[in-house]
This record gives sequence, structure tokens and C-alpha cells, in this order.
Amino acid sequence: MDFGAVVFYVLAAVLIGSALAVLLLPNVFRAGLSLMLAFFAVAGLFITLGADFLGAVQVLIYVGAIGVLLLLAIMLTRDVHRGSPFNRLWLPVVVLGALLLGTISWAVLSTPWASKALARPNPATAALGAGIFDLQKGFILPLEIGALVLLAVVIGAIVLVGEK
Repeated sequence: MDFGAVVFYVLAAVLIGSALAVLLLPNVFRAGLSLMLAFFAVAGLFITLGADFLGAVQVLIYVGAIGVLLLLAIMLTRDVHRGSPFNRLWLPVVVLGALLLGTISWAVLSTPWASKALARPNPATAALGAGIFDLQKGFILPLEIGALVLLAVVIGAIVLVGEK
């Protein structure tokens, strides 16, 4: 087994463990941190599969924006120390999850996968980077404006929820 396959299986195990932690941890803040770890593991899986642009987007969008926004919302919520209450619908959810897991496992195991080299350069990433960061006709200004708008939203949320 080569190094890439070992890294893939380690990241897959981290992803499964962190996803289970999101479901099973009673502390909402720690569950949010586990969700961010799951996002990082998915980004690592994308990178090991040769989709480095998707891995970078996963880190930027899900970890950088959605994960931080979730943790900010959790931290700004009052009474977060009580944790999540017990849910009465856990049995139907477990049954539905087992059916979904069985269906996905059947689809993965019955698909004839083509063998391809994992460590090959991806020319699409360079073209996408050149398209975004080109100084004459790129999209760097809208990207920076979007970042400033997100910063304004976070500052506004802090001001709105802050103690008077």
C-alpha cells in the first residue's frame, strides 16, 4: 500500500470519527469544533484524490466561512453551557441512517471503479487561479468586496448580540 492510500484511509477515519462526534457530543461548541475537523478532513480527501481546487475551496468556504460563522453563532448564544436536549426521535433517525448507509455502501461496492493515478497534476487549478487573480480581467475585486461584506456581517452580529 502506497503513502497516498494510507493518508486517504487515515483522513477517512478522521472524517468518520469527527462526524460521529458531531452527532454524539452533548456540548454544542465541541460538536461545532468537530464539524470543522470534518470539513478539514473532507478537504484533505479532495487533495489526496487530485482535486486540489476543491480542497482549497472546501477550506475557504466551509472551514473559513461556514464553520467560523457556526462557531460564532454558538458562542453568541446564551445558555450554550446546558448542551443539547435529549431527542425522542433517535430510533427513527438511526433506522433511516442505517438504510442510507446500506444504500450508499451497496452503490460504492457494486460500481466498477476505473483505476487512475492519484498523484497527477491538475491543469484546471492553474487556469482557475489565473482567471480569478488576473489583474486586467480577473475577479479579485469582487472577491475582496465579498470578504469585506462578510466582515461587516460578523461585526454587525457582534454589535447586535453584545450586552447593553
